[in-house]
Amino acid sequence: MIGTVPKNLRPSSSTTTTSPLPTTPTTTTTTTPTTTTAPFSDLGQGSSGPAVLALQERLSSLGYWLGSPNGQFGDATEQAVYALQKAAGLVPDGIVGPLTEGALSSGTVPHPRSTLGYVIEVDLEDDLLLIVNNGHLEYVLNTSTGGGYQYTEDGVTATAVTPRGQFHIYRQVFGMVVDPLGELWLPKFFYQGFAIHGDSYVPPHPVSHGCVRVSNEAIEWIWADTLAPIGTSVWVY
Repeated sequence: MIGTVPKNLRPSSSTTTTSPLPTTPTTTTTTTPTTTTAPFSDLGQGSSGPAVLALQERLSSLGYWLGSPNGQFGDATEQAVYALQKAAGLVPDGIVGPLTEGALSSGTVPHPRSTLGYVIEVDLEDDLLLIVNNGHLEYVLNTSTGGGYQYTEDGVTATAVTPRGQFHIYRQVFGMVVDPLGELWLPKFFYQGFAIHGDSYVPPHPVSHGCVRVSNEAIEWIWADTLAPIGTSVWVY
């Protein structure tokens, strides 16, 4: 895992100290190979070996973040496969079957909307988070946003939706934030109480109360590489 958060600040802790403000985003330009002939089919959680390593390297080359390729198909790799499958319009089951292998071979990636500046885009239709620099897609993450169900907080009934619009990261907490609706790991708030945050449960479909969930590993990496400092633009559409 890239950028490990200190053990005393992992999700079991209730520490909510505020991190010093980061400066500017650090991004890494990825390149896209033309094709691949590696036998990826039927890979899924628990798979391991050279084929998994080749799969991870291919996903990483396209911008689907999964940490450092290690030949072990774990949660981070599954999240990356979810993201690829969503971008390709496939059923996101986390299994690399023939259709997913085809999407890999053809280099399927989502298309950002922003063309200038450094922007985190949240695509609610496909439930994907994109990190974009001057129109260039740097990274793609699976996310789970507002599930559209009714819930009640403090006697008020509301609908679980993620607000659309153009926002900025205005507050962040380097730790766990606990509120009546759940736990937010290392949240980056972009509008009122809505945040991009880590969670141990990030399925390939919308289930949140309105926040933008990514995996705990992904949010730790975002903090470690200063990818969402205060002031970062967040487009939700």
